[in-house]
Amino acid sequence: MNYLLAVFIFGAVILAYIVFKRKMQYWIFSYLRGCLFNRRSLSKNRPVDVIFCFVDHFEPKRGKPGLPIEKKRMDFWAHQYPAVAVRHKDCDGFMPQHTFFYPAEEYEESYIDTLAGMCRQGLGEVEIHLHHENDTAENLKLTIEGFKSKLADKGLLSKEKVSGALKYGFIHGSWALGNSLNGGRYCGVNNELSALKDTGCYADFTLPAVFSEAQTRKINSIYYAQDTGKPKPHDTGEDVSSGKPASGGLMIIQGPLAFDLRRRKFGIFPKVEYGEISVTHAPDPDRVDLWIRQRIAVKNRPEWIFVKVYTHGVRDDNLDERYFTNLDRMFSYLEANYNDGKSYRLHYVSAREMYNIIKAAEAGKEGNPGQFRDYILDKSAARRAA
Repeated sequence: MNYLLAVFIFGAVILAYIVFKRKMQYWIFSYLRGCLFNRRSLSKNRPVDVIFCFVDHFEPKRGKPGLPIEKKRMDFWAHQYPAVAVRHKDCDGFMPQHTFFYPAEEYEESYIDTLAGMCRQGLGEVEIHLHHENDTAENLKLTIEGFKSKLADKGLLSKEKVSGALKYGFIHGSWALGNSLNGGRYCGVNNELSALKDTGCYADFTLPAVFSEAQTRKINSIYYAQDTGKPKPHDTGEDVSSGKPASGGLMIIQGPLAFDLRRRKFGIFPKVEYGEISVTHAPDPDRVDLWIRQRIAVKNRPEWIFVKVYTHGVRDDNLDERYFTNLDRMFSYLEANYNDGKSYRLHYVSAREMYNIIKAAEAGKEGNPGQFRDYILDKSAARRAA
């Protein structure tokens, strides 16, 4: 009996050590609670719509390698990705849509021109990424507004249909949205959500921030968060709900975060799935199924499942033909298993289109969600040219 107790205590200590070392304490209880109580039932009388969004922390100047390497990164991506995307279509006839979140601090006109050209081919859209540190809300607003103008001059960024105001989606560098890293690293702005919304941000796409203290308690969700005057105000928030008016604040659109019971470290501990795509994290069928099983949805609209995964597309280790071969297989698997028109319909969307469809669900709209790609925010000039 004493032996069994000792084994139990030892195992509990090891488990606690792993949880805290990997910073899983921020979200593990939310995940377990969701497994027990938050399973959304699906209607058997209509197809489930899978709305698939692929976002990219697109950083050609990552590591400051110099112009020759930066150009090599851009050229490789601009050649390889279109060759994959044109082979695939969703139920609406759209190719996979890639959303390039380009860093404001890495502006290079020729690189933006390359991305604008890809948008004009119908391959995706450009939004805003930012790395900053020890910043202020005032300077953040100036930085965003300046970059917005540069992107708009290239025919990028969308406009709100009613007001005509320029809008953008956002991903925070180093996951530190809302000054959420300890000590204020890589941000510095407690009221960042308000600053973003004031400058036209329609939604944030940063999370999940797995293995980081920037990760929120709220997971696998689409919700509104408001500043509190303290770091990480988006740690919780109010779910976007069908038939219920927006609660205010900034919309947070999270990607999947779950334990993958099919993959175990040392054959014991399940690995964590967080939606990253890379050469070393290939998007195989088991992972795709797990993303969809998280059933990230607008409350009271479970038949519209939102899957947002991410990559660092021009990171050197991803400039490999295997990366694009894996993307090709992922798209093929989605189309073969989640696009039969009876049980499932597949929709490839940009970040903007995902937001528009979420807003349509919030407004209680019915039918094929693909018809709401431009519901609130209109296409950019580059995208219209496609």
